[in-house]
Amino acid sequence: MFERINEQPHKLTKLIERYSRQDSVELTTIPSLFFINESNVTEPLHGVYKPSFCVIVQGEKEVFLAQQRYTYGPGDYLVASVNLPVTGQVIKACSEAPYLALKLEFTPSQILEVLSASDIQEEPRKLSKRAMFVSKIETSLLDAVVRLVSLLDNPKDIPVLAPIFTKEILYRVLQGPHGDALKQMAIEGSNAYRIRDMIEQITANYTRPFRIEELAEKANMSVASLHRHFKDITAMTPIQFQKQLRLQEARRLLLTEPTDAADVAFRVGYESPSQFSREYSRMFGFPPREDINRLRGKYDHKIKV
Repeated sequence: MFERINEQPHKLTKLIERYSRQDSVELTTIPSLFFINESNVTEPLHGVYKPSFCVIVQGEKEVFLAQQRYTYGPGDYLVASVNLPVTGQVIKACSEAPYLALKLEFTPSQILEVLSASDIQEEPRKLSKRAMFVSKIETSLLDAVVRLVSLLDNPKDIPVLAPIFTKEILYRVLQGPHGDALKQMAIEGSNAYRIRDMIEQITANYTRPFRIEELAEKANMSVASLHRHFKDITAMTPIQFQKQLRLQEARRLLLTEPTDAADVAFRVGYESPSQFSREYSRMFGFPPREDINRLRGKYDHKIKV
């Protein structure tokens, strides 16, 4: 494989270096395409991955979805097919060879558009698949990525060609060994499609308490079925998923606003500041005040691919 594609990673490396600053996450002039340039190994960073396709051309990254670990580097790609709260850490980078990566965000409607125009629209299996996966990048997929990123050198071509190359990238991923994990989120009526709706509801209303019975009724599932499919897809229960969202937002508020832990606890939906402090310490390793004092000034609070 590498005999054919050795030249392509070199092109991507040069393009990312040209169109990004060191230690930055930057939105490019191509819609939904981000470049990440990191000169050092990072601390674990917590954030929500939107549906996205990610490629590393230099360095390595480790991502945790609940207790499941994904490690990837050059020659791999990672896909998140729904909003997922994760912990990510650059584990290989230095000033001489910085971590260089790209992230292309997409929507379920884009996936459905590709499926509708192709011959890969088979019925999804009833067994739900994890909404995050790492796979080896094939020559045809890497070529499509290079074509998309190379548009930065020809900005006038971006409005016409960027949607075409993005569509090709998604098509190649759907044809790959984990394509079902992406396809299941776009096909109406599948169990995964219904879980995607539940994820969107929890994400939009994470500060509010919910009853699992109400979620199951909205999804037209039994409580046991909802739990099983939700955990198959996200590696978490609905309550654990909500807790991750609450604690990540709490940490962001504490880092960026002049407020205290008790106020933030109530703002993100906790009724008990002491429970908030316990769960915060369990997730981040330190009580809120100690954690924020430790982090403030150490980095600029960016979420990286």
